Amino acid sequence: MATIHIDGKEYEVDGADNLLQACLSLGIDVPYFCWHPALGSVGSCRQCAVKQYKDADDKRGRLVMSCMTPVTDDTYISIEDEEATEFRESVVSWMMSNHPHDCPVCEEGGNCHLQDMTVMTGHSSREYRFTKRTHENQDLGPFISHEMNRCIACYRCVRYYNDYADGEDFGVYGAHNNVYFGRTESGTLQSEFSGNLAEVCPTGVFTDKTHSSRFNRKWDMQFAPSICQQCSVGCNISPGERYGELRRIENRFNGEVNHYFLCDRGRFGYGYVNLDSRPQRPVQLRGNDRIELNAEQATLAASGVLKHAKQIIGIGSPRASLESNYALRELVGQANFYSGIEAGEQQRLERMLKILNEAGIHTPTLREMEDYDAVVILGEDVTQTAARVALAVRQAVKGKAREMASAQRVADWQIAAVQNIGQHARYPLFITHSDTTRLDDVAAWSLSASASDQARLGFAIAHALDEKAPAVADLDDELTQKAQFIASALKQSQKPLIISGSQAGDIALIDAAANIAKALKEQDKEVGLSYVAREVNSMGLVMMGAKPLDDALSAMGTNVDTAIVLENDLYQRLAPTQVEAAINQLDHLVVVDHQHHRLADQAEFVFSSASFAEADGTVVNMEGRAQRFFQVFDPSYYHPDSVILESWRWLHGLETALRDASPDWSTLDHVIASLCDNIPQLAPIVDAAPNADFRIKGQKLARAPHRYSGRTAMRANISVHEPRQPQDVDSPFSFSMEGNNSPDAVRNEIAFAWAPGWNSPQAWNKFQDEVGGHLRYGDPGVRLFSEQGSLEYFADIPQAFHAQAGQWLIAANYRLFGSDELSAKSEVMRERAGQHYLTLNPTDAEQLGLNEGTVAEFSVNGSNWSLSVKLSKALASGIVGLPLGCETLPSVLAGQTITQLQEGHL
Repeated sequence: MATIHIDGKEYEVDGADNLLQACLSLGIDVPYFCWHPALGSVGSCRQCAVKQYKDADDKRGRLVMSCMTPVTDDTYISIEDEEATEFRESVVSWMMSNHPHDCPVCEEGGNCHLQDMTVMTGHSSREYRFTKRTHENQDLGPFISHEMNRCIACYRCVRYYNDYADGEDFGVYGAHNNVYFGRTESGTLQSEFSGNLAEVCPTGVFTDKTHSSRFNRKWDMQFAPSICQQCSVGCNISPGERYGELRRIENRFNGEVNHYFLCDRGRFGYGYVNLDSRPQRPVQLRGNDRIELNAEQATLAASGVLKHAKQIIGIGSPRASLESNYALRELVGQANFYSGIEAGEQQRLERMLKILNEAGIHTPTLREMEDYDAVVILGEDVTQTAARVALAVRQAVKGKAREMASAQRVADWQIAAVQNIGQHARYPLFITHSDTTRLDDVAAWSLSASASDQARLGFAIAHALDEKAPAVADLDDELTQKAQFIASALKQSQKPLIISGSQAGDIALIDAAANIAKALKEQDKEVGLSYVAREVNSMGLVMMGAKPLDDALSAMGTNVDTAIVLENDLYQRLAPTQVEAAINQLDHLVVVDHQHHRLADQAEFVFSSASFAEADGTVVNMEGRAQRFFQVFDPSYYHPDSVILESWRWLHGLETALRDASPDWSTLDHVIASLCDNIPQLAPIVDAAPNADFRIKGQKLARAPHRYSGRTAMRANISVHEPRQPQDVDSPFSFSMEGNNSPDAVRNEIAFAWAPGWNSPQAWNKFQDEVGGHLRYGDPGVRLFSEQGSLEYFADIPQAFHAQAGQWLIAANYRLFGSDELSAKSEVMRERAGQHYLTLNPTDAEQLGLNEGTVAEFSVNGSNWSLSVKLSKALASGIVGLPLGCETLPSVLAGQTITQLQEGHL
């Protein structure tokens, strides 16, 4: 700690900070542009100038840039000094000389850091009266709009995109007054994290293109704290709504998880919420006609059918909340509740859960991953399956440069010096996958091989670390040497991180990762072990102890005549022929979902459920963190003819109609209390977020900023009479701007970033205990894994893969853009995904008479698909890479064999 003096007042601050960080952490406003908590200091904008004095007696002082000045004991500075104030105002004046006068039409207006800082510096008039510099804008793809004339040359964009996210198709060009930030030519930004430019940029140069077609100001949107639904990482998000339509998603700061950044799938993949094809009302199939019903009619009709059913089963979903899955379990009974996850994937998830709970090895948070000094990734292309993890790994390998700088007593925030000292030095990263990965550019070594051969290498690494670990027989000399090389690198590290997951479809990879982690733990390393699951609530659903989907389909051929399927398109999980055969055995099929899909077309009843934006619920991410998402808007307020309810409410309504006595579940808190009583391992979720009775000084929490407007006009097409705002009984949030949104309020669920004088995303500074650290009153969520105990080494080592003539082993090539069932329904996501490919080794393709770009036709389990061919020398002969999750290719295909592969047509 250090004692500093600011304008005559004494403060205790962190001695490792710079003056700007120290001031902001104290809640003292200092304007800035080029500095960012995650990017460090370069001192290029000169906006954060303050007056520094030698001691208490010095009256003259000198101007310094606070972002480049380290905190030292007995530092004396003045922010309010007249010279410093005039200097900061002149800096803004220089920057605004070329800035257009377009705030009323700029999409950043009201959410603009430049506006905040201009007001903060007192700059209120434009003095420059000559021709302004102009630039030609670029088309940067479907996600990001580009307006270079608004640029103030703070360099944040290029520092984030190139230096932080390791992008290679973006740069800075020109010089002096004609500096230009963009690509060498128009084209889609290739980084999976390009959307963060919209928040990193302090002006309107880079904005959210998905918001442009239905744009509105930040103060006219309604927000709620939420959780990204697109993968298992559990990033915190702030979805914004207007007119009953989801309009944009922004990052919601969580100091343990995503802190300042999201991946592009999480930021832009929300289009499925707004689809016209979504079920808007319950539907019953009568003869050949589908009849729309109201809530009471649908519940009575469906319960009448269920009362006469011989046996009812419930099929849950890893994309549904814990509460909705629990409501289904209560309706059908625990013995008749199935997870909706295919058996192989569930086995892998159960193994992950056992290891993370009982192996006594730490599962790091996303933020903690950035501090590991050696990383091994087994069988997972994390950029495609958990992109935010990949961004964290990129920061971890750069820790070598920070270590080298620290040895020379250079602070982490002095990023230019750190990069100069490091000169691209990296901590070691080792990757195995069936093909190349997006992280190969920062890897020390990568292996492309079959899942079994990847696992064998993992087991060999564990044995090289600890001779007590099972040895691998017949491992070739080259891989044996690589295993010893990787083991040597891990032994030299202090904090090694092991990452694996379910992508490859082989449980041996999960076991091998656990063996490596255990071997490192035996050597007293601060080892971390992370497993990537497929969906937002995969871990939570497995903790409920349900049987796999395959068992449910088998039961349909026996005594079961009725099935209720919750938020799950079974055709995405198993071979279509297998699903079709099972469904045909049923007399009654009930689907509860917020999306229209093939299974819903076959249902007798379809209940129109709420998406994550219209519901509250709890999900458990890959690290075992239970997190609550909250309803952003009530769809009936804008669409009175719709009948959309939370899935758990539909299911509980059916239970109430079927039984004489059922529990009182009028609020979400009732469901959570019952769940915690009946599933002990999930009991801590009650502390994941405040209950509905939570108040700040008697007030609920506001979902909208202070200037939220137009409430009557928004419904004028329905009625000129303003109805009462919807009343939320499930959460402490109000559906309006009425309520508390103070940064000083004792809470950790924050709907949107806003504080007096801070309208931009930089307002998160006002909610943090220290800038860039954690939320002042704790980061949301509660950890569920015990991380206690110890497991024996796993010894089931697979046989080496050998290619067989006329057979091709399927390797999973998940795609960030396309493999997720929900985001793939978004038009902008389909545009970004482009064409999906079947990948072949060139030798195999030549033998089959296939060329790059031609179409290959193949059959698995009686179902046929066609895909264009892409060649990859990294892919082993005898293996075919398929974009599972895309083009209706179910994940169960991983590890299966194709025997018919030939030229075809799309």
